[in-house]
Amino acid sequence: MTATRSLKTLNELDRILDRYAEDADGFSAKAKRRAQDWNRQKFDIELRDPAAWRKPEVDEVELQRSGVASIEEQLRAEIENLTIMDRLEEARHARRVEFSRFRLEHALKAAGLTEEDIDGKVKYDPATYRDVESAACELPEDVCRRWLELHHMRTELVERNLYLAIINVERYAHLGVSRLDLIQEGSAALFRAVDGFDWRRGLLFRTYAVHWLNQAYRSYLYNNGQTVRVPVYLQKAMKHVRAAIDKLGPDAPVSAIAKEADLGEHLVESALAASRSTLSIDSPFSSGDDASGGLAEVLGQADEGTVYSTGMEDITLEEGIHDAMDRLSERERFVIELRFGINQPREHTLSEVAAQLGVSLERIRQIQVRAIAKMKTPNLRKAIDPFL
Repeated sequence: MTATRSLKTLNELDRILDRYAEDADGFSAKAKRRAQDWNRQKFDIELRDPAAWRKPEVDEVELQRSGVASIEEQLRAEIENLTIMDRLEEARHARRVEFSRFRLEHALKAAGLTEEDIDGKVKYDPATYRDVESAACELPEDVCRRWLELHHMRTELVERNLYLAIINVERYAHLGVSRLDLIQEGSAALFRAVDGFDWRRGLLFRTYAVHWLNQAYRSYLYNNGQTVRVPVYLQKAMKHVRAAIDKLGPDAPVSAIAKEADLGEHLVESALAASRSTLSIDSPFSSGDDASGGLAEVLGQADEGTVYSTGMEDITLEEGIHDAMDRLSERERFVIELRFGINQPREHTLSEVAAQLGVSLERIRQIQVRAIAKMKTPNLRKAIDPFL
């Protein structure tokens, strides 16, 4: 490891980048040259302590008195403890992130690596963020240091904008999914927003980040909002169908709904079928202390002595067999009944059946094989599955 490395403060870096930013079009070229020069001279950039963008910690007793108990409430309390950037600080920090990315790209190129080579090779611990050795990096030291600088700066911008994930989750939180899961998706989306944010456009980061947050929330709802995943195109159609039903009434015909929603009738039928809700067999019919039993108790039969009951099947074995035998000719049905003892006192051998029909054993075997093939119906399969 290199024993001595020079450290550049954030103030020094900001003075340089602010000067480059006066010519926005030429910023990238100048910043890249400076990044390469600092890499060659083994300069490191100052990494601020995360406590620098946090307000003074709330007293433990005061926190308990305030009633903070749930995980979400604790998370909200921690996020409220983070200071928010103003426009100038935000633009400066975005330039730091871009400069750090140039430094990492140069270090990777010098080491003959790509960004994919970094995946899983560096473990970042906020408690030891200044210590490359403690980061358990398996890559060259320069690459590790450049990655650590970039990740630390991205993390600061994300943390100081976590309040956006809390604010924007409200419009999606009533749609039947976990609020904490949505907040987690939003927090991850903020990293993608940091990578795509361009300070040159003069926008506030929050204005740009909201697009990524809404996209993350909608994507999570589309993929996890229902027990059985419904394709996105159907979920979008369901919105129009629900709006049409609200206007026309629940008994409106499919043709009227299709006309009102400006959709095809087949698509409306598919959306109506996909919008059927699911209910857990263990969920109670009512909430509270006097909650009654769920579907399991209604479906269960107390007078049955065994676990399995034919009454629980849509099709019994007997019904399934008779349905399948209706597909057979008279001769085939006669052979099957004798061979397997259906409606007979016992099963019969091939020779016994051949003697009754006056044909060879091989002919009876052929009839039996053909008849069994005809009997392989879905209803019979459903009926015999519980016995297999």
